[in-house]
Amino acid sequence: MTDLMTHGVNLTETAADKVRRLLDQEGRDDLRLRVAVQPGGCSGLIYQLYFDERQLDGDAIRDFDGVEVIVDRMSVPYLDGSTIDFEDSIQKQGFTMDNPNAGGSCACGDSFH
Repeated sequence: MTDLMTHGVNLTETAADKVRRLLDQEGRDDLRLRVAVQPGGCSGLIYQLYFDERQLDGDAIRDFDGVEVIVDRMSVPYLDGSTIDFEDSIQKQGFTMDNPNAGGSCACGDSFH
């Protein structure tokens, strides 16, 4: 790949640790955490986080101490300045997204506009 772009998505150390543990469980070292924005949900857009072995043309990538986070070209402006964290409490367990670009979100927290 030529001239890899970077993106403004941040990954907390807690989230990076969780990703490392999940990748260790999978026994894979060729996967990246892909973050994307897709149409859908009750507020218009939904976040997608998943492991991906592919790197597509136009992808932006950042390395967080060995954890690569990849964002497709169309999602970069929606996610710029966002922070991915991992919450593990009695009320909730899972990845969370703090996105300063979201104009509002629904009660489930998975959808925004």
